[in-house]
Amino acid sequence: MSSDFESYEQDFAVLTAEITGRIGKVPKLVGDEKKQMVTNVEKQLEEARELLEQMELEVREIPPQSRGMYSSRMRSYKQEMGKLEADFKRSRIAYSDEVRNELLGDDGNSSENQLIKLREERAHLLDNTERLERSSRRLEAGYQIAVETEQIGQEMLENLSHDREKIQRARERLRETDANLGKSSRILTGMLRR
Repeated sequence: MSSDFESYEQDFAVLTAEITGRIGKVPKLVGDEKKQMVTNVEKQLEEARELLEQMELEVREIPPQSRGMYSSRMRSYKQEMGKLEADFKRSRIAYSDEVRNELLGDDGNSSENQLIKLREERAHLLDNTERLERSSRRLEAGYQIAVETEQIGQEMLENLSHDREKIQRARERLRETDANLGKSSRILTGMLRR
């Protein structure tokens, strides 16, 4: 199983390296080349998401005692994926600004300050969105931990309840044995007196 995971891991590393290179090229290209590059990056990002899903399925198949290492690697791959998607969004924003300017026939000189402000606002909004997504992921992780803790607590309560019942039964048997010993002692004492 771990060999499949490592194979997916290698594919993911190669794919993310290609995506990173292509994302860097998007702002430098023009026209159809740029559109083609954006389409290719979108396809590769989808491939990377599918690889992550496969890797996650493999991690679930790994025995629990060995799963921790793979789970931490998965978290870092997911973070890397999130960063790639954010970088791609930023490059697409630059790309969409250029397309809009081409369509509107704007040469960029008359409203350059406005475009700079818009880009800054968009970058700020993207950063806020990323923060919200990270916070949501942390909340989900915290909720998952709380659910797991509740399950463990429930199991412990059930175990304690079973142990209590065993102790009560043992105590009852001790009382019965004590009573039987008392009877036996009285019978023996009576026999000795005769």
